Amino acid sequence: MTRSVVSGRKHLREEAHGGSASFGGNLGLAVLIVIVFLLPWVLRSRDYYVIVLILCAINVMLAGSFRLIASVGQMSMGTMAFAGIGGYTSAILMMKLSLPFWAAFPLAGLASTAVAAAVAFPFVRVMGIYFAMLTLFFGEIVRLIMSEWGSMTGGSTGLLNIPSIGILSFAGMSIDFGHLLPYSYFVLVIMFLTLAIFYRIDRSRLGTMLPAIERDEGVSASVGINVIKYKVTTFCLGSFFIGLAGSLYAHHLRVLNPDTFGLFPSIYILIYTVTGGRKRFPGPIIGAVVLTVVPEASRVLKEYQPLIFVVVLFLVLFFMRDGLVSLPGKIAARIRTPREGRAANA
Repeated sequence: MTRSVVSGRKHLREEAHGGSASFGGNLGLAVLIVIVFLLPWVLRSRDYYVIVLILCAINVMLAGSFRLIASVGQMSMGTMAFAGIGGYTSAILMMKLSLPFWAAFPLAGLASTAVAAAVAFPFVRVMGIYFAMLTLFFGEIVRLIMSEWGSMTGGSTGLLNIPSIGILSFAGMSIDFGHLLPYSYFVLVIMFLTLAIFYRIDRSRLGTMLPAIERDEGVSASVGINVIKYKVTTFCLGSFFIGLAGSLYAHHLRVLNPDTFGLFPSIYILIYTVTGGRKRFPGPIIGAVVLTVVPEASRVLKEYQPLIFVVVLFLVLFFMRDGLVSLPGKIAARIRTPREGRAANA
């Protein structure tokens, strides 16, 4: 019995990490990081492209956090509610209490985590569509509170003129993060730190347990895995980084509106993840980047963003069940098959 459990866990580890290994070797990853960090400098004279790059980074954080929560079979439809909690917390702390950003930013993540912990235990006891419905209703409740609590959140108008990060001084140097270029580098650093943590989780013992729970909760519980604990942990941890992403969004646009954190934006995060490929680590990253950049390519595409997302999602579900991340492998297999056939005939 023990041997079968160990071999089963080994299989689950290989399944969970296979996509991570394909993300590239250390050299390729280093080159990719350098390229991404060069982009703001290359695009510095074109503010619009830098703004799109910042939105890409924030959406990557949201999609990666969604993947973590979904790794135990929990499809949250209230992702943006926790982003809203983080964004409004950060903005209110700076505007009402005059806290510096460096204090408000971590508190934004902790506020989202605290709310997630408060609702996690009843939520994670249900599965599938019921969990999705609970998070959907919760998201709408949060949005309504944002809309109605005018004295604190600005009501349906939202919060305007949210302060920027401000100036950070150290070692006799000062960096004004109110400017677009320094802020873009700050967001990229936070994004990479977030992805590094998610990657480490994928490679850890926790990352081994999560696909086992998604596959069969009953079997997982029977071999000693505390299913509720791991579900609550992933839900709270994912919500923490979603809250940080919400704070980055607030201080990027410097305007918050309750509708930004409604149902459709949450659905978009799900589409990013599924389109990119939820089972593999790079999947949500690819999906978030592609589906953030494509609608921004022209005003016409931006106008039809919901339709574009639905079409892309259906194409992926029908022709690439493993997401866009599997496309290079499928192309390579198509190229390799005719060559192998010619070699066999020869």
